[in-house]
Amino acid sequence: MAPEAAAAMAQCLTMDGIFANPASLQHEFGERANALIERSRAGIASLLNCNPNDLIFTSGATESNNLAIKGIALSGFPRRSMGTRGNHIITSASEHKAVLDTCKYLESIGFKVTFLRPDHNGRLSIDCIFDALTDETILVSLMHVNNETGVIQDIDLIAQALKDKDLFFHVDAAQSAGKVKIDLTKTPIDLLSISAHKLYGPKGIGCLYVRNRKQTNLTPLLHGGGQEYGLRPGTLPTHQIVGMATAFRIAHELMLSDYKHSTRLAQLLVVQLNQLEGVHFNGDQAHKLPSIVNVSFNQVGSDSLMIALRDDLAIATGSACNSGAIEASHVLRAMGIESDRLYGAVRISFGRYTTEADIQQAGQRICEEVTRLRRLALE
Repeated sequence: MAPEAAAAMAQCLTMDGIFANPASLQHEFGERANALIERSRAGIASLLNCNPNDLIFTSGATESNNLAIKGIALSGFPRRSMGTRGNHIITSASEHKAVLDTCKYLESIGFKVTFLRPDHNGRLSIDCIFDALTDETILVSLMHVNNETGVIQDIDLIAQALKDKDLFFHVDAAQSAGKVKIDLTKTPIDLLSISAHKLYGPKGIGCLYVRNRKQTNLTPLLHGGGQEYGLRPGTLPTHQIVGMATAFRIAHELMLSDYKHSTRLAQLLVVQLNQLEGVHFNGDQAHKLPSIVNVSFNQVGSDSLMIALRDDLAIATGSACNSGAIEASHVLRAMGIESDRLYGAVRISFGRYTTEADIQQAGQRICEEVTRLRRLALE
């Protein structure tokens, strides 16, 4: 977490700070906490270029994704203009499990879901999205940046293409917010999910943007209390919201320098790994965040490599949200990647606080272990 965010959070935790329940507006202490939350909301909104009243604080992008997708699907209200109710949702097979599992749940209770398959590089075309649309489509849900490959979808183009359709467009921006510019005035996204910890803020806090919230009927996941316009009840965690807003501001201030830094680190890592034979970089290398490198090694299983490196490096086969399981990546499988390339793939990520020395050490250790494991396989 950004040290500045941690320091801002600390000021909301103890007696000498702004510690009160922000819903307790009967006294000055609660009013001060509420004012701090609203300043934080306004700060985040200014960086997304949206109305502060359209931001709902949640526990993170997983909850935001659930609220967006279930909230639209279960609202029981007609679509915005046609006066009829559809039951079809479009997403992609390479989404985060927070979207996939939510859509599979809705499928189990009668909704129709189309899981689009990206191309071999992890990209979705406008044509494949349009081919999947039906008169019953109520929602399209796609991630901006893939959490396993770093591949960037052209959300601006997709949003513009869908804006005149009678449906809602939801974007999981957990991996992109604070790393690439998002302007919700220029890009007609209806719902957008964010997690603070992906941009150096605290874990356990995020938000959901809902365009024209007052006119958009969402069914809440929780009931009781009435906080966040009745869409997300429960006492607001002032310290986490302040930490998120602080981290968000810093991420935008450092966006260009962070991007350049990650690009330099990725270049160093790629040069080192390319010293080996049988190396494959997965995902569209021309349209991706530099801070995520997904790479496969011939003749080396990802599980063996991770076990060999676990005391030195924190790498994985895919999302950290899959219950700690070592399993083949559903993202790469959706891209049509199979066999050794699938089972030899690992995800390496780095960012603002990673140094060139860290990357040099990591690249050296990976090359050493890949060479050792290959040698063992031949013995």
